Amino acid sequence: MRAFSNRAEAGRLLAEKLEKYAGRDDVIVLGLPRGGVPVAYEVARRLNVPLDVFIVRKLGAPGFEELAVGAIASGGVRVLNDDVVRALPNADEIIESVTAKETAELERREQIYRDGRPAPDLRGRVVILVDDGLATGATMRAAVAALRQRDVAKIVIGVPVGAAETCREFETEVDETVCAIAPEWFQAVGQYYEDFSQTSDEEVRELLARAAQKD
Repeated sequence: MRAFSNRAEAGRLLAEKLEKYAGRDDVIVLGLPRGGVPVAYEVARRLNVPLDVFIVRKLGAPGFEELAVGAIASGGVRVLNDDVVRALPNADEIIESVTAKETAELERREQIYRDGRPAPDLRGRVVILVDDGLATGATMRAAVAALRQRDVAKIVIGVPVGAAETCREFETEVDETVCAIAPEWFQAVGQYYEDFSQTSDEEVRELLARAAQKD
């Protein structure tokens, strides 16, 4: 099943489900790079609200990178998975080392994507977190945990497609969850897109620059 021709079309369809936030000065759309940004760009454009990125980097255990010790996110926020941390020998040392490495990559991306523009102040704002889809939701979960430390007024998750079970889980974790389509039988986000080619850093940069000119 192909529901969307590409991420831009997916964003336009998702925006229809978020119309109640249109034109509000307390709303900001944050795209999760890289694939979430083309979707978020269309949502922000249709709703006529600002767009920015919220970068999340997983902290993988050395040698077992798929095992998440935690995550770091834009704004110097770190979230740790206590169960994994407890199981690690020399946990403090490992966490500091991995955090340093991933912080450098996060800062590199922020510099490239924002091109000197300051990060937005999120305090008291309604944040619509957008990605191109939700499978397990691990990255989105880290983003939500990080946003909770930023004193935002409301967290809304918006995705064009998500596994039904994952969408249901998020309904109890954030203020509002909007999954435009949520199939019970779900294999991968890419199966719902005709074009699911990788989004480049340059494309992210260009969309953010274009959105910033409108603000």
